[in-house]
Amino acid sequence: MPLAAGFRLGIALRRAAYRRGWLKTRRLNRPVVSVGNITTGGTGKTPLVAYIARRLLAHGFRPGILTRGYGRGGGADIIALGRDREQKVSPREVGDEPALLARMLPGVPIVVCADRYRGGQVAEERFEVDVHLLDDGFQHWALERDVDIVTLDVTQELSDRDLLPAGRQREPCSALERADLIVFTRTEIGDPQASEEPVRRMNPRAAFFHCRTRLRELVDVSTGQIHPPGAFQGEPVVAFCGVGNPRAFFEDLRKWGLTVAAKYSFRDHHVYSGKDLLPIMLKLEKSGARALVTTEKDALNLPSLKRGDPPILACATEVTLDEAEQFEQALLERLAASRKN
Repeated sequence: MPLAAGFRLGIALRRAAYRRGWLKTRRLNRPVVSVGNITTGGTGKTPLVAYIARRLLAHGFRPGILTRGYGRGGGADIIALGRDREQKVSPREVGDEPALLARMLPGVPIVVCADRYRGGQVAEERFEVDVHLLDDGFQHWALERDVDIVTLDVTQELSDRDLLPAGRQREPCSALERADLIVFTRTEIGDPQASEEPVRRMNPRAAFFHCRTRLRELVDVSTGQIHPPGAFQGEPVVAFCGVGNPRAFFEDLRKWGLTVAAKYSFRDHHVYSGKDLLPIMLKLEKSGARALVTTEKDALNLPSLKRGDPPILACATEVTLDEAEQFEQALLERLAASRKN
């Protein structure tokens, strides 16, 4: 808790430095839509980035994604993935979330760079994008944004007692007053009403939306075979993941009709070794479960599987918004206003 108090002071000083111009905030030529949160991951931010990119494409925009590439192992300072990319995207080179976005959005340029302003310049010059999606950008004050979208997981309580390193929050709850649009995620397994009232008091001007996670298909990691979402309904499986909110993933599996015989969780962005998988595979044999089940992001972090290993199924998911039309209208209105300015 004493360290968390120091962390809070550091946040306040850094924010003040940007507001007063001691630290520089730069603006790109094209509008920037930030999708972020106030916690250290696990709020369903990445699937929402993919959703927004698809909706912008449908409205005739040429979106590009700017991302830091958290967890990547060195390599080039800046990596630009174009629309017609043929190269295989390595999660170790670009980070697991950018690699996942590259797979989900083959027609959308992705620029991986810690300096998002520089990455945005590359995206504008090389790919002629006309709107930037700033992945995990709510705390990236070095870049001016036109729209700030914040995701809040309704299965996780917000509290200033949980500031880093005592908890998982990057900023105090009062930071939500900066948000333009607030998306409450995982409403298929949690009730958003308990979260909405305090958030509304902090930010009466923001528009609220509600998001659900849907299982689209199950993909065999080794063979690429695709199973429909109901293929293993009622069947026992052993589940494992290394994501920000593992409990939500396990609850989703139950919601989708899978019987979780055993579950294992690792740190977010965990890169698996054969040693990690051995006890999980042994549990599969002892429990009589039919398969191992994990997330799409975790599937990118698995080691090479051997012939004869138990099947590992990746849950390919997508998000749906209850107020999809209103969300698009609110986003497009803000983008139109930014063009006038």
